[in-house]
Amino acid sequence: MTTAQVFAENRALLFTVAYEILGSAADAEDVVQDSYLRWQDVDPTTVEHPRAYLVQVVTRLALNHLRGAQRRREDYIGNWLPEPVSTAPDAADDAVLAESVSIAMLLVLETLKPHERAVFVLDEVFGYSHREIAEMVGKSAGAVRQIAHRARNHVHARRPRFVPDPETSSAIVVQFLHAAATGDVRQLMSLMAPGVVEITDGGGKVTAARIPVVGAERVATYVIGLARKSMAGFGVSLTTCNALPAVLFTNDGRVDSVLVFDIDGGLIRSLYAVRNPDKLGHITNVKTLTRTGAP
Repeated sequence: MTTAQVFAENRALLFTVAYEILGSAADAEDVVQDSYLRWQDVDPTTVEHPRAYLVQVVTRLALNHLRGAQRRREDYIGNWLPEPVSTAPDAADDAVLAESVSIAMLLVLETLKPHERAVFVLDEVFGYSHREIAEMVGKSAGAVRQIAHRARNHVHARRPRFVPDPETSSAIVVQFLHAAATGDVRQLMSLMAPGVVEITDGGGKVTAARIPVVGAERVATYVIGLARKSMAGFGVSLTTCNALPAVLFTNDGRVDSVLVFDIDGGLIRSLYAVRNPDKLGHITNVKTLTRTGAP
């Protein structure tokens, strides 16, 4: 295979690695493109394992990018959410991958230090050995082992329950939309867990609640008020984002927002609304997420 073909066959994997480390589709695309430019300058006959080499390049670029991104996020206005990606309906078939890219898990990963996040992702999600990860992140195998242990304990203590049920979830989303449109508070509340949380990310660029809305009654009232004030005439379409059911709202052909549902046990546990236009540029392009690539 040519170098271009090798890269093309691994591109989906490289994007997935970068996205899980960064939580941003736009940044992940930049990292993948940068890695391609570097790959073009490499003599392929000197690379024994192209996939591992490319993952190493992407990991190091993503780590450098993440350090700067975390500093920028300290000054972020309002709630920060990961940039959602549109995924195929069968994205939940790989349970490990689906959980790792869920909004809830990406928020947990955001609490890790850059190296901890990269090591956790490469270890827990992609199954690389500590020796392989050590080469990718530029640390010793012993150091990686300690980092992996620390990161695993941190994530598992905060790990949200993840049990995807596409058929039930789709029905609940449809009922949610109908109840919101008709102003049926009781119906909305019946679809939500008592401690449901709604988080909106506007990035200071559009109208958005600056703090999370908590509790079934408060969230139901908030959703209905929002529907009455700003959703009249909007296009509404069901979709899948980050292996979770979602709704895309458009206005005059422009994406206004995406609402992602975290549903567990037949009840909505969390609602993630992304309205920051900077995070919606890739939302209409379905991304193939994978844990494998060409050898």
